[in-house]
Amino acid sequence: MKIGCCAYSYREALTRGEMSLPDFIRTCAELNLDGVELTGYYFPDTTRATLNNLKRLCFRLGLQVSGVAMRNQFTLPDPEQRKAEVEKVKQWIDIAVALGAPFLRVFADRYPDGVPESTALEWAIECFRQVLPYAEAQGITLALENHGGLTATADKTLRFVHALKSNYFGLLLDCANFPDQHYRQIEMLAPYAVNVHAKTHFRTPQGDYTELDYERIFAILKQAGYRGYLSIEYEYTDPPAQAIPRFARKLLALRERYTG
Repeated sequence: MKIGCCAYSYREALTRGEMSLPDFIRTCAELNLDGVELTGYYFPDTTRATLNNLKRLCFRLGLQVSGVAMRNQFTLPDPEQRKAEVEKVKQWIDIAVALGAPFLRVFADRYPDGVPESTALEWAIECFRQVLPYAEAQGITLALENHGGLTATADKTLRFVHALKSNYFGLLLDCANFPDQHYRQIEMLAPYAVNVHAKTHFRTPQGDYTELDYERIFAILKQAGYRGYLSIEYEYTDPPAQAIPRFARKLLALRERYTG
């Protein structure tokens, strides 16, 4: 397994302009991480020159662009809007190709009020069916994150795996994005994971923070044969500048114990 970090972990600094994506990449190199997941929200633009510069910086610092993350909405009631979202995903597939990233993080989305879940599921699956041939042709895996709504639980998320059955479709397993029974649901999704988001804590339905047990998570992932990235996605209340290096050291030490 490899250890990386999502740009989203530094979202406040990136949004305020206190950090740029090159700054984020250099920070990850200083933390001795293996790769970076570049979150689309923080790109200054997506011109080829900008993408080339980011790719070159990662190469020079010995980091892999482990993946790219975007936001998409496949459950919009208007079919023309859904069509536009499919085209947007295709554009981000091209961006992932330019960066040398193997996967693109996507969402199934929450479903609008008044829309039956079964209808929203049909819309989302049809959108994935429209975009998957393009992903396959470009060699990019679509990584669906369990992220509420249609993917709120492991059972709900697995509906997409069973319906789509593509070598270029997999799951981005977020260890904290479950309402309960986290470790059981991690076990259910781990065999289909192409990337894993590592948060330090999950929030209970009552709003309390509980620390995740990464010794247990490492054991689950190893049992499932997972060999990819654990990408830090920090969302806890401690300052990221102090908490992320501490968490990175913990994950690197656990990696040595379980795979060294």
